[in-house]
Amino acid sequence: MGNFLAGKVVAVTGAGRGIGRAVALGAAAEGARVVVNDYGVSIDGASPTSEIAEGIVKEIEAAGGEAVAVADDVSTMAGGQRVVDVALSSYGRLDGVVCVAGILRERMLFNMSEEEWDPVVATHLKGTFTVFRAASAVMRQQRAGTLIGFTSGNHQGSVSQPNYSAAKGGIISLVRSAALGLHKYGVTANAVAPVARTRMSANVPMELAEIGEPEDVAALVVYLLSDRAKEERITGQVYTVAGPKIAVWAQPRELRAAYASGGWTPEGIAEFLPGSVGVDPMPMLLQLERMEEAARDGSRPNAQ
Repeated sequence: MGNFLAGKVVAVTGAGRGIGRAVALGAAAEGARVVVNDYGVSIDGASPTSEIAEGIVKEIEAAGGEAVAVADDVSTMAGGQRVVDVALSSYGRLDGVVCVAGILRERMLFNMSEEEWDPVVATHLKGTFTVFRAASAVMRQQRAGTLIGFTSGNHQGSVSQPNYSAAKGGIISLVRSAALGLHKYGVTANAVAPVARTRMSANVPMELAEIGEPEDVAALVVYLLSDRAKEERITGQVYTVAGPKIAVWAQPRELRAAYASGGWTPEGIAEFLPGSVGVDPMPMLLQLERMEEAARDGSRPNAQ
């Protein structure tokens, strides 16, 4: 047992498998008391079972740590609130929340149904909001705490997961909003975009050039939950962790601008925009074109 998070209480959603499990075990190994939340569903969000969360609690306790299980669905306001309430009733405080819970339902945009859109956005984006909302009220009173959301490199866009990509982009904006709104209360908020071997990444249709294990992600999360990260004033950031690689994403900002003294017309824009303001090329579109070329050649594309 380490002491990087000694004395802290941390709640982790989606903690029954994969990265969430690694985060829960990693936080407990560094001295945190852990609220293990998992609705216990399959990868598409079906067939919930409480046994998943309870199993992780047993693992933590067997290693000498303290943990409690919550099997509620965080895509509901009541579920998110219960995660926080259990932390308070069990341990008297809440120092960090890590929202990993997520599901997948793949479909091209023009074929996607409401039943495929709503549960994915609800689990990822609303499930982060419900926990953040309940936790931030507590942390504001404590004047301390850390919120961590899980996003993905696919916030840049996705061919067959527009629901997932939209939710992950929303999580980044939610994290940045939390960082701004809670800064004066001493609360930090960050996002992690992991690349790791999990049941979700198993079906990625390409070779990932950079990929790690869930434990690599857990190490970064433990750091972000720690006082060391707070001392460095780390907030409003998005980090990728992929095995030995850690990267920080750029903050959104204007790239180029132009001004028209007499106002714009469609004709004026047509003449001026392409050469002066231009575009910012989409990395994912360039990658897609490489994949299509590789497919025509009969080879397996690599993700850069």
